[in-house]
Amino acid sequence: MKIWVINGPNINLLGQRETEIYGHKTYRDLIDYIEEEAYSLDIDVECFQSNHEGILIDWIHAGIGKVDGLIINAGGYTHTSIALMDAVKGSGITTVEVHISNPKEREGFRKISYLSMVASKTIEGKGFEGYKEALQWLRGNRDQEKR
Repeated sequence: MKIWVINGPNINLLGQRETEIYGHKTYRDLIDYIEEEAYSLDIDVECFQSNHEGILIDWIHAGIGKVDGLIINAGGYTHTSIALMDAVKGSGITTVEVHISNPKEREGFRKISYLSMVASKTIEGKGFEGYKEALQWLRGNRDQEKR
């Protein structure tokens, strides 16, 4: 099973940015965590991060026919990007939207998620554990399909 994890703007600043919300663990810590969890689930995982919307869209398109699932934390684009929503929808790839914090407990504009309108599942407010839950859900979903 192959899964791509796509992280959007400012996720690279984990450990530096708004530590009261995101904690002190770094982006490298997140990647190490994801890779360890994927290994334990026998999942081949690749992680990407960009601050540029078009690059995120290009990665989603590049995954068509190559991956079994996507995990995406689109950062601020979650609340603004219809283009990312359309890319996920058009890709046909089973997608889990993940947020380290809980956007519904933050500023009002963060309550809208265009991605949640097309993602198969949304996980919010569980920190790094949300990525583990997403990997487990995709693994379980794939195993269900094989039956």
